[in-house]
Amino acid sequence: MNTVKTPQSRCKGAVARYDITPPVGIYHRMWGAALHDRAAGVHRPLEATLLWLEPIGADALQARIILSLDHCILDGQEMHNIREAIHRTTAIPYGQILISLTHTHGSGWMSRTRSHLPGGDLIGPYLDELATRLAQLAGEAQARIEPVQIVYGQGRSNLAAHRDFLDAERGRFVCGYHPDGPADDTLLLASVFNERNERLATVVNYACHPTTLAWDNQLISPDWVGAMRETIEQTAGGLCLFLQGASGDLGPREGFVGDPAVADRNGRKVAYAALAEIVATPEPSTEFRYAGAVTSGTEIGTWRHEPEAVEARKRQTLWHWEQFDVELPYRHDLPTIEQTTTEKEHWLAEEAKARELCDEIRIRDCRAQVEQRTRQLTRLLALVAGKSYPLTVHLGLVGEAIWLFVPGELYQVFQTQLRARFAPHPVFVATLTNDWQPGYIPPASTFGYGIYQEVIAATSPGSMEILIEAIARRYDQIRKQVGALSA
Repeated sequence: MNTVKTPQSRCKGAVARYDITPPVGIYHRMWGAALHDRAAGVHRPLEATLLWLEPIGADALQARIILSLDHCILDGQEMHNIREAIHRTTAIPYGQILISLTHTHGSGWMSRTRSHLPGGDLIGPYLDELATRLAQLAGEAQARIEPVQIVYGQGRSNLAAHRDFLDAERGRFVCGYHPDGPADDTLLLASVFNERNERLATVVNYACHPTTLAWDNQLISPDWVGAMRETIEQTAGGLCLFLQGASGDLGPREGFVGDPAVADRNGRKVAYAALAEIVATPEPSTEFRYAGAVTSGTEIGTWRHEPEAVEARKRQTLWHWEQFDVELPYRHDLPTIEQTTTEKEHWLAEEAKARELCDEIRIRDCRAQVEQRTRQLTRLLALVAGKSYPLTVHLGLVGEAIWLFVPGELYQVFQTQLRARFAPHPVFVATLTNDWQPGYIPPASTFGYGIYQEVIAATSPGSMEILIEAIARRYDQIRKQVGALSA
């Protein structure tokens, strides 16, 4: 092979950002073990970063709006409110608005169901303003659309580690760093340039739970994602948009702490890995070609970056998106709402007893048990009625890359298998998109061991495998319809 091609895309686009930091004092408790309820301050601002993409020479209403929000989870109704507000402002069809959460656990739980708790009175007004401001953000991006070229790259970062660890002493699995567990270190990058070769944005797609900061942290924080963005933007220019990959079984090697400096260190670790690839990114519209031999002490083979062929540029304008549902069966042993409510009431009573005894450790444990049942009730009440969950997949072929958006939290095998099947094309995998339901979707091999993600999963063993096969089959069908991609 005498030519090495860098995957690229040509389309129109724009990028924009707003600060979406909630007010100090808002309800913040995200962790069952936390003893505080209100946010005491701000570590780093929460941000909303919006990437607008639309095809060249086609209907502008085919655009996709990709919005990355620094939140852990948002209720389905809130996602709907934001998408509807953006639709009304931009006229882009509702189904083409993709809201992906960075999943930072330092943002607090922004749910109106928590309005009765300390600081909860601030949640409703915050969410109302959030939808309005994000619609304005989309309008600002729409006004700045211009031709862009996207150059894709791939790096590696070992921040993410496997987090299903067997505590041998207790004889059970815990959610924490597993030194010998497999961890996908793939760091995908999309550099977005305008016609003046100015970097507008860098999309970073990486799979790692933002759980550096845990129950001891009382500050609003984007976790490691914040320092990563800042470091990339200060060095490379443009805005950095983060898409959370399939990180159901992946988290930081050093996490579950209260020190914001650790979160910043984790973020810079990912940023430096990304920057190592960014500085080596070839200029748009070029490919790396063998330029022949030069006689020196020996025959030296030389390579140069040269303008790519016209055929390649045509291929890079490919634009094809599809939305489809995959039915994932519910597990047969899902707990009932009645059972969970009874258990919650039991632990509330136990917490009251612990408070009478001023037993702080017991209070913490009881609050954690109450929180677990509260979240289980939230999941059960939000699930679609029936025997299966219709999981909505957004699959896009954009030039020489593949973009994939799904709701829920999926294990790393989801992205590793699909990337292997779709190689050599870059495959961007964004989870927690437009909804956090149906929650965790682990592979069948993890069921039956008492692992946290499996215990609270709503869908049955084999659901992950069903989803992977459905997407792979649909991709094969699309390729036959629109022609195979060429890298």
